[in-house]
Amino acid sequence: MSMDEVDRELLRAEQDASQHMSPTTTHEPAAPRRASNEVERVVTASSVSTTSSSDGPRERNNGGLSRIPTQRDLERHPTELSRINTARSQHDATVGRSLRSRESRKPLPNFGAGKPFPPQLPNQEDYVVEFDGPDDPYHAQNWSLKRKILTAAMLGYTTMTSAFASSLFSAATPYVAKEFGVSSEVGILGVSLFVLGFATGPTFWAPLSELKGRRMPIVVAMFGFSLFSIACATGKDLQTVLICRFFAGFCGACPLAVVAAVFSDMFNNATRGIAITIFSMAVFTGPLLAPFVGGFIVESYLGWRWTMYLASIMGWVAFCLDLLFLRETYPPVILIEKAAELRRRTLNWGIHAKQEEIEVDFKELLQKNFTRPMRLLFGEPIVTLLSIYMAFIYGLLYLFLTAYPFVFQKVHGFNAGQSGLAFFGMIIGQLLAGTVVLLDQPSYQRKLAANNGIPIPEWRLPIVIAGGVSFTCGIFWFGWSGYRADVHWIVPAASGIMSGFGLMGIFLQALNYLVDAYLMFAASAIAGNTFLRSLCGAGFPLFATYMFNGLGIEWAATLLGCVAAILVPIPVVFYLYGHKIRAKSHFAPTFPPVGAPATASSSENDKEEGDSPVDHAAASNVPKTTNTESEKA
Repeated sequence: MSMDEVDRELLRAEQDASQHMSPTTTHEPAAPRRASNEVERVVTASSVSTTSSSDGPRERNNGGLSRIPTQRDLERHPTELSRINTARSQHDATVGRSLRSRESRKPLPNFGAGKPFPPQLPNQEDYVVEFDGPDDPYHAQNWSLKRKILTAAMLGYTTMTSAFASSLFSAATPYVAKEFGVSSEVGILGVSLFVLGFATGPTFWAPLSELKGRRMPIVVAMFGFSLFSIACATGKDLQTVLICRFFAGFCGACPLAVVAAVFSDMFNNATRGIAITIFSMAVFTGPLLAPFVGGFIVESYLGWRWTMYLASIMGWVAFCLDLLFLRETYPPVILIEKAAELRRRTLNWGIHAKQEEIEVDFKELLQKNFTRPMRLLFGEPIVTLLSIYMAFIYGLLYLFLTAYPFVFQKVHGFNAGQSGLAFFGMIIGQLLAGTVVLLDQPSYQRKLAANNGIPIPEWRLPIVIAGGVSFTCGIFWFGWSGYRADVHWIVPAASGIMSGFGLMGIFLQALNYLVDAYLMFAASAIAGNTFLRSLCGAGFPLFATYMFNGLGIEWAATLLGCVAAILVPIPVVFYLYGHKIRAKSHFAPTFPPVGAPATASSSENDKEEGDSPVDHAAASNVPKTTNTESEKA
């Protein structure tokens, strides 16, 4: 199928940029020079159409690219090309974009009032709003640093609230079991069903965020989370409590699946690692901060229901912050808002965003959006194996909610609140891992600059490998120092430093790796990952009691440590062969080979043309090809 007009313009822009960023000797005649304040208009981000269009290429008015005065050579700017490619991939995989969703067997209705059908618009692309160059303030990556930090902190709190509530109920399980006259395993279902909601929720929230934007799902989900938390706190029977816990987890899964994609919208490859650090800290410190808070609450006059009241209060605070201060970051939806403002102020009804041309078809909705996380999870080796590794790690995070009381309450005689304080060893380990990742950022940016701004996802994996070794050692340390009362309690508590370092190192950099490898499908990749790891998070606490009672603390920890050791080679394999695996992927973008350094003469020519130096942070977002047909499979 031949390329349409937009695809040809995109290809010309890419070739122009490639020649500019990596000059090579060529025998083709040089293009005519032009003034530095003139550029060739290139259809950008939102105005990309596809090869499946039934219309042929439209004729241009002047037979060539129009020239307009400007101060920046937009078609040569790496950020501009990045957003063209990213938006093309996003739009290409969005529900309703295919013409098949517009087919109908019904006869075409009359126009009405005896009117004939009006003529077609002169050129539909002329009415499609776009970003105004790489520095357009509407784009989230051009927000001020203050706004980005406040948004990241606000969403970090939202994510922490959801994760905090997942384990806050763990301290209440014996009291719930006693009040409703059930076994302790049935009481633990309050934790497992919440985490099971974590598993199922992303299959809905993540694709919705790629269709309707990031803000709406987060706001709606936090409203539902807060509502079901109150319902759980006031439940009169066990089934009400358990059902409300599941739906609270279903709504609480939204930040886990969508917030990392928000960071992908706001930050480029050079700074995304810092943002994902905040997200990962919120995901993992939340469950570890909750046990001691819940422990002291249930042992006080407040009772177990106040654990859920506290979760609801935190949820309402997050809901209000998101409702009042969170702005949309998803580029296609930002352009919808921009188009709406332009229509209102210019009274030109034809102005629209490319995303508004979409007509959602329910069958296609199920096939393309709600199944995409599962296709990534079971069809992409990188997502599959990393998700298995992270699922085991995440399952152990919730298994520790049972293992720590075995050691510190049954062996050392702590109460529930004091036992929860032992988790601060793991929190310290996580802080150390976060610090190591932040200290690694300057080195990462130097690599990025040396590689002409082309990111290599495998740069993220050394810390994952180190974290795997540390986590394995921490499990053995915990088991063989925690089963005897004559060993001081600080020894098993200190093992949490290595376990926490491994948890954070693995989870944080593995998430960065997934985002770097599947940039335009980051939300769906993380949703598939969240689904599998949340299944393990829901299941592990249910057998933890039987395992530790049957095998003993030391041998149960040995079994878990051996499994952790077996999984350590997974990131090693991806570090060595990940680039070959990604090259065969239908979803992961590929990047151009690194060109030769610019010669002195070419640098002089660049200066004569008035072009700015290469922005490596921006260039890091420019893919060579995107698999536009992947979603049609």
